[in-house]
Amino acid sequence: MTKHCTTRRSFLEAIGLSAAALASSTSMAAKNKGKQEKKAPADRPNFVWLMSEDNSVHYSNLYFDTGAEMPRIRKMAEGGVIFNHAFSVCPVCSAARSVLATGCYGSRIGTQFHRKLKTVPLPADVKPVYAVMRDAGYYTSNKTKTDYNFSFKGSSWHSRKDWRGRESGQPFFHKQSFGVSHESRLQGANKGGTDEKIPVSPRHPNTPLFRQANKAYNSIMQRMDAEIGSVVDQLEKDGLLEDTFIFYFGDHGGVLPGSKGYAYEIGLHVPLVIRIPEKWKHLVDLKRGTRTDGFVSFTDFGATIMHLAGIKPPTGIDGKPFMGPGITLTDLNKRDEAYGMADRFDEKYDLVRTLRKGKLKYMRNYQPFNFDSLQNNYRYKMASYREWRDLHKAGKLNAVQSQFHEARAPEALYDVEKDPYETVNLAADPAYADSLKAIRQRFTELVKGLPDLSLYPENHLVNKAFENPTGFGQDHKKEIAQLVDIADLSLQPFEKVRKQVAAALESKNEWARYWGFIVCSCFGKAAKEFIEAAKAAAANDKDLLVRTRAAEFLALIGAQDPQPVLMDVLAKSEDHVEALLVLNTVVMLRDGKPGYAFDIKADSVKAKGGLVGWRLKYLVGK
Repeated sequence: MTKHCTTRRSFLEAIGLSAAALASSTSMAAKNKGKQEKKAPADRPNFVWLMSEDNSVHYSNLYFDTGAEMPRIRKMAEGGVIFNHAFSVCPVCSAARSVLATGCYGSRIGTQFHRKLKTVPLPADVKPVYAVMRDAGYYTSNKTKTDYNFSFKGSSWHSRKDWRGRESGQPFFHKQSFGVSHESRLQGANKGGTDEKIPVSPRHPNTPLFRQANKAYNSIMQRMDAEIGSVVDQLEKDGLLEDTFIFYFGDHGGVLPGSKGYAYEIGLHVPLVIRIPEKWKHLVDLKRGTRTDGFVSFTDFGATIMHLAGIKPPTGIDGKPFMGPGITLTDLNKRDEAYGMADRFDEKYDLVRTLRKGKLKYMRNYQPFNFDSLQNNYRYKMASYREWRDLHKAGKLNAVQSQFHEARAPEALYDVEKDPYETVNLAADPAYADSLKAIRQRFTELVKGLPDLSLYPENHLVNKAFENPTGFGQDHKKEIAQLVDIADLSLQPFEKVRKQVAAALESKNEWARYWGFIVCSCFGKAAKEFIEAAKAAAANDKDLLVRTRAAEFLALIGAQDPQPVLMDVLAKSEDHVEALLVLNTVVMLRDGKPGYAFDIKADSVKAKGGLVGWRLKYLVGK
């Protein structure tokens, strides 16, 4: 336990919380613990979280001139603060919501995959924010989503409606989601086209259909703004407005193609406006009607309202409060980092981690051959997604518009102030060499420090880790760090690391071999000297996923048809999560370059269940 607490402290300090600030926050919480049992409930502020689904800062005119008019949220901002740098950690629903509820990074506690194939128990030193608030005397209400990737046996929400069921004078914490801006609404609205001069992202083709999608989304955003305003009106009608901190924010980015489900700024960078009530403005060192540049993350939201309420946060969370007693505006504005992650989205796998540091954004694509446009059945219900892919196949896109459909670099560096849509990778620019080295070093410290469980494939985590994810992570922290080092061989020139790659491929550890072949795929034909080793592994390795990664490497460089190996693996695997991973490779090799034919049928896959059917529906057409 002592070791775990030391690790937690080190990690918090690594992401920007100084030892002094940590001690101050802990001391204040300890002092307030005794007071809160004596304090009358009415002497605490109320909290309301209003979450618009699927939208990033790029589609709000509070942040971008081309965004939708948001008069009600702008009115909220006049009585509060606009946060220029708020981040959801994960760019998709259940994974982002799980971070928000727990204050923990999903890849540390096992909640990073959407949709969950297995719920995970929370660590003993973590409680969801709603349980903490309820146990401290707050009335808790949630309208209405509870799609979390964890299980918790303690206190739940009082109500699925609103605050009006509480006892007289009881403080409340209310969370409400607004589905009007969800991507499903644009799926239905994205039809036809328009010749109007409507701005589109430089990543998108400037077609009538994409212009119509932007126009439709702006209209949707305005309807969402009105719905947010109606809740504020109700609080005022109930005489509660000046007793209540109101947080408005997006639950993650979206919803135009290439945003939700992707770890770009348009998937992670969310609007955040906090209205500060008159009665409690003395608690914060923020002036109403201003903006702040300090970086905040979904890990921090729960810790912040607990701090404002005088409640001691759970000791095992990753977040830290960003406003309240003892936290100055200067403290807030010193915060300049945000960690992001992308894993599985429904049936589509990827493994991307990001670190936003000031104006720079570092993106680590651990499996860069999994191109962004890889089929995701739900995404491709939207007409503009389908048009984008069709235009790429027809060779009608420019270089920037084509990036979404092509293999990525293992790492990227963007200046998001100059390039908010992340179109120019600066990683190879000599002018940014020092910046790249520094941000890569900090990033690696964070990945190893968590430690990040996704260095293992999901089926291994489901089978071996998800009964106690954080305990598994601590027990395997050294091995995870070694796997990070193997994966990072792809960031160096091949000639400098060929011996380390060879050692990984010859290792007795299957996960070293697994990552060794992924590294070979990253190098492509530069790693052709390992063709024979890959052929041997594809045919005979005792681990089915190592066979898959070896066959993948051979296919990507055109050295061997992958179908015999992958079909044999699918016929033998009895684990539907493992089969799903293999099917991801099948789709990538079939739809990408050079493109392979697969004679696959529903009965080609032995392991049924989970999301296997979603992949087969696309591959088989049934």
